[in-house]
Amino acid sequence: MILVISTAQLSAQSDKKLIRKGNKDYENAAYQQAEKNYSKALETNPTSNNAAFNLGTTRYVQENYEEAAKDFNKAASMSINSDIEAEALYNLGNSLMSLEKYQESIETYKQVLRSQPENENARYNLAYAQYKLKEQQNQQQDQNQDQQQDQNQEQQQDQQEQQNQDQQEQEQDQQQDKQQNQQQADADQQQQQGQKPQPQQLTKEDAERMLQALQNNEKKTFDKVNEQKVISGARINKEKDW
Repeated sequence: MILVISTAQLSAQSDKKLIRKGNKDYENAAYQQAEKNYSKALETNPTSNNAAFNLGTTRYVQENYEEAAKDFNKAASMSINSDIEAEALYNLGNSLMSLEKYQESIETYKQVLRSQPENENARYNLAYAQYKLKEQQNQQQDQNQDQQQDQNQEQQQDQQEQQNQDQQEQEQDQQQDKQQNQQQADADQQQQQGQKPQPQQLTKEDAERMLQALQNNEKKTFDKVNEQKVISGARINKEKDW
């Protein structure tokens, strides 16, 4: 992959003291100091295309791709020179590529090629970005399939665990019912074996009636005996008188 950063303007800003100091720092690889000077230059003149472009370049070499992309986008939008705009867009595409924002970088490289059809670096990076986008999409698809498969396996495992738990609870309930039934049967059997005939309890009224009945029976018997005695005593002697 070719990621060529255009630095043509770094040495072309002799009219600005802060930009000149930033260019010197950049040439000496003092990137943090160069970034400070370019930032001050942009604060002094927010419409400075050169300050924005050089600031983006300095942040890019420090791998601060997110901020570099903002700077290159600002430089491209403020530029009145088509070549400088194309250079800013090219660096913007490289920044987006480094952020793995392949779809956005593809659109940016296409803008460069519309302005500079002969830009072979932009053409190569466009093809590479398209390749990386396809690779990213395939990886995402594989990842989604793996996640779906993991979810399905987890769901099946949860269902199996739930079935096992339900079956275990059912078996426990059946065992408990069986034990309760056996205990009840044993209790009934013990109760039957331990039962004895209980004498019938008479109420006071029943006792009085039975006593009265006995007395009545005795009286009837007594009267009958006496009657028999009377009849026997009154019998006449029919024997002949010899």
